[in-house]
Amino acid sequence: MPDELKYEVIGVTLLAMAILVLVSIVNPGVGLAGSFINNSLMHLAGEGRFLFPALLAVAGYKMLCRKKKKIKKTVNFYGALIMAVVALTILHLPIPVDYIIKAGWQGDGGGFIGGVTYFILIKSFGKPGVYIILATMFIVGLLLSTNQPLVELFKSITRKMENGVKKTVHIVDDFLFTKDNEAEELPEDYPVIVDRCNDGGVVASDADCDDCQCDAQHKNQIDYTVETPGPEEKKCNVIYYRPVKQPGDNKMMEAASKTGKIISPEQTESKKSYHLPPVSLLAKSVRGKANRDNRDINENIKVLEETLGSFGIKARVIQVFRGPAITRYEIQPPPGVKVSRIVGLSDDIALSMAASHVRIEAPVPGKAVVGIEVPNREIATVLLRELVESMEYQKSSSQLTIALGKDITGKPVLDDLARMPHLLIAGATGAGKSVCLNTMIAGFLFKSTPEQVKFMIIDPKMVELAAFNGIPHLVSPVVTDPKKAATSLRWAVKEMEYRYDLFAGYGVRDIARYNKLMRQQNKPLLPLLVIIIDELADLMMVAPADVEDAICRLAQMARAAGIHLVVATQRPSVDIITGLIKANIPSRISFAVSSQIDSRTILDMGGAEKLLGRGDMLYYPIGAGKPIRVQGAYISDRELELLVRHWKQQAEPEYDDKVTGEVFQSGDVQEISDDMLPLAVKVFVETGHASISLLQRRLHIGYARAARLMDMMEKKGYVGGYEGSKPRAVLITKDEYNSYFYDVSGSQAGNDK
Repeated sequence: MPDELKYEVIGVTLLAMAILVLVSIVNPGVGLAGSFINNSLMHLAGEGRFLFPALLAVAGYKMLCRKKKKIKKTVNFYGALIMAVVALTILHLPIPVDYIIKAGWQGDGGGFIGGVTYFILIKSFGKPGVYIILATMFIVGLLLSTNQPLVELFKSITRKMENGVKKTVHIVDDFLFTKDNEAEELPEDYPVIVDRCNDGGVVASDADCDDCQCDAQHKNQIDYTVETPGPEEKKCNVIYYRPVKQPGDNKMMEAASKTGKIISPEQTESKKSYHLPPVSLLAKSVRGKANRDNRDINENIKVLEETLGSFGIKARVIQVFRGPAITRYEIQPPPGVKVSRIVGLSDDIALSMAASHVRIEAPVPGKAVVGIEVPNREIATVLLRELVESMEYQKSSSQLTIALGKDITGKPVLDDLARMPHLLIAGATGAGKSVCLNTMIAGFLFKSTPEQVKFMIIDPKMVELAAFNGIPHLVSPVVTDPKKAATSLRWAVKEMEYRYDLFAGYGVRDIARYNKLMRQQNKPLLPLLVIIIDELADLMMVAPADVEDAICRLAQMARAAGIHLVVATQRPSVDIITGLIKANIPSRISFAVSSQIDSRTILDMGGAEKLLGRGDMLYYPIGAGKPIRVQGAYISDRELELLVRHWKQQAEPEYDDKVTGEVFQSGDVQEISDDMLPLAVKVFVETGHASISLLQRRLHIGYARAARLMDMMEKKGYVGGYEGSKPRAVLITKDEYNSYFYDVSGSQAGNDK
């Protein structure tokens, strides 16, 4: 019979016996068995005979709850028995000493058990000793039955009593001070912005919460409120707002008292009022216990140790971590065994454990163990809501908090893009890059308003990030044309230079100090700018020189200006991710790739070729010794649509036409000058034919600049029109070239036509 079924049979039997004994005690006339049970218990326990059905019920409930938990010790039950004996002895204390045994057998006090115990104690230690021993026995029984230290037990009881008192006070406070007829009811998830200029509109109720760090003495400071976290997260007391009698603010205050939404401190400094999206837009995680099968882990431990033993390595598993996608078995090799021997057995371990592949981390950073990572049979989805509701995300004050996912221990992995300060993402098609970008942008949108963070999104694939079109955070529509992408990156370089000129004028070093100075002078603040490129390979094929130069300049200098890069590609080859780009983008994420060469290109080490896909990543932040394995968070299309709609309903985007070069495209081409125009014309005159690729080879320029030079020469009449695959005709002669671009002395005069 399986253990689970055995436990259930025993549990149901004990519960039935408890009910039968209770009925026999309450109604002793039910049959011969009922009378016998009642009389027996009355002689044994006296007035405490009701403890027996209670003990049977608790034992039955414990057996039903055991199931897969193989508890070999019965310490809890022994503790309950000790407490029951103490209770029976206490019932016998009022009985005179001369009648202890007789009264107990007649069913008075604590019955025969209580009488015998009381008789032994009082004859041995006297009346004071009885109380001391009974108190000691009760405490010992309590410790055994709860399996908790005494200090922790009292702390837990005190904490529960305090929470109960606070809830009662809060309910009474709401009942006494909240008026239902002041305003019509708003939706529960309606977020409210409390203006910092309002001197008396909001009063925060008292809440002893260290995490919230609220200070009631500062009127003008906005308090942070958080929603109740998930079941696995640490809970924080919510600061609730209640209305103060002030005309016109009843609606807002009533909604604030019902919700616990994050309110950004800088949010009320702007002229426009924005409210951050509620967490209720995201789906909740529904996860059962099936993913954590201890039996599989125990079997894998046995197989792993036997496999290593068959190769002469007598190692033992000392710790196991089960994450959403993989389980890491930490083994301690014996002295004299080289780590390289264990690393070389990865294929043999995968074969013995029936796994697709196994990744070995040797050694685990900070531990004297070797980590063997085995894929789980079922991959648990990490929803974005789990990360947004985590205490780490709530406490983060940065508007650029990135919610990546969970590590192999199930802990949330978050980071600050401002600290990175740029991020490079690579992985094969379908490995999870686009979902990672979506969750990353969604994490920003839950933290920041359009006046705090701006986005420039470049999506040559046209479909992955197009959902964000129309949100007020964008400086331009999502750029899908690779030719315009180079122009957008050049605009970002000019924006960086403009900001540094601005900082130099005010004598500050970075955007944080500049905004602090502007805040003191009540002047507009500069927003952070995040440039997101979904596919770098497409841009490098069209204009490699221009794109690489712009990315390198931004990566080298843009951090202090508040400009950050997030670059993704599905081709982590050396011609796409060049040495200059890698040197200037220190933080990297690698999803599953096809070969170890690609893994070395992105991470400078192997390992990414053994990832599982579907969000399984290696995160290599700046300053880390080794990459961290993370299961990426997931956001569905429906959740993304609700989030984008939330921001679209609040404001229209304010685009800058200079970002994509719309001003230049609508104007006259003759108004644009280029110092390489004489050289370009000279190349065509000398070769006798004109093409963009010829300019790229001879002048070492990118496609965008070569195409712009070709348009200028066509407008001026130097070359003919486009003729398909044929080269353009050169319409200018050498003598005309000399007369146009050289003066009499032979020096270059420039374009004067």
